[in-house]
Amino acid sequence: MTTVPSADPADRLPVPPLFDHLVDDTSLLAPRAEVPGVDAVVTRYLSIRDGRHGDLLGQLVCPVSCLPALVKELARTGPARPVDVSLVVDTGLGAVPKALSTVFSRSNLLTPRTIETAAPVDVDAVWLERVAEFVPDDVVAVVEPRRPMEPEERGVADWLDAVRRVAGHGCTLKLRCGGSRPSEVPSLAEVERFVRVVAESKRGFVVLGALPVVTAPAGNGPQLGVLNLLVAAARALADGDVAEALANTDGPALADEARALSPSQVQEVRTLLPRCGAGPAPVPAAELSGLGLLG
Repeated sequence: MTTVPSADPADRLPVPPLFDHLVDDTSLLAPRAEVPGVDAVVTRYLSIRDGRHGDLLGQLVCPVSCLPALVKELARTGPARPVDVSLVVDTGLGAVPKALSTVFSRSNLLTPRTIETAAPVDVDAVWLERVAEFVPDDVVAVVEPRRPMEPEERGVADWLDAVRRVAGHGCTLKLRCGGSRPSEVPSLAEVERFVRVVAESKRGFVVLGALPVVTAPAGNGPQLGVLNLLVAAARALADGDVAEALANTDGPALADEARALSPSQVQEVRTLLPRCGAGPAPVPAAELSGLGLLG
């Protein structure tokens, strides 16, 4: 077993509360042909976590099917402290108890923080109660109501109704902003409506997808930025212009708006948006630093 040492605390830079443990490493959720080796993911995650902007890094997101390989690699590596892990259900809810048992039995390697699972658009209380049975009280249940394959208004309205039901049950929502198929990428109008619904419900949401720092053009439509989502969350809480925040490509202007948030606003924003993915680099510290948002 090798042991990964922590960086000298003197080398670490403080991360503002708006970005504290915001960005998850979602590398293991990439399309199968693009998924890096578990060894490479673990090495990079631990290096970033113990690096200069380590407090920007959130959870390591791992499909349940990859958990045995992750445990094996962490046992070989010997992290200085346990890794916060989010388990994504990809083999059915029935696999969750065994996965949690594995994680809890290796508490020196892993700390379970969230269980994330997809739900049907017509999700109901019976299905949500089943999820609750599998998720311990000290682990956050994250549920993703599936969006309709076609963006007709009726389908979008049904999806948003499902979002309301999940929020009403006390679960954190998940929004998928990237994928291997165009149908998995919501429009900016759909994201705006989703953010407003979640803000009105007083619940939170996480974002799945390899996100740039600032919204950028992409083949299937604009690729949402991490900074845009934070500003959009702030505006949703203040009944502001969410659509403009999501579409804005002016990084310095978004950064100025983010810096102007008061401590109480920052807390509200991070309650609404506690975590999101980023990419292609798991932690966009250089880009955020370039906008004057990090040390």
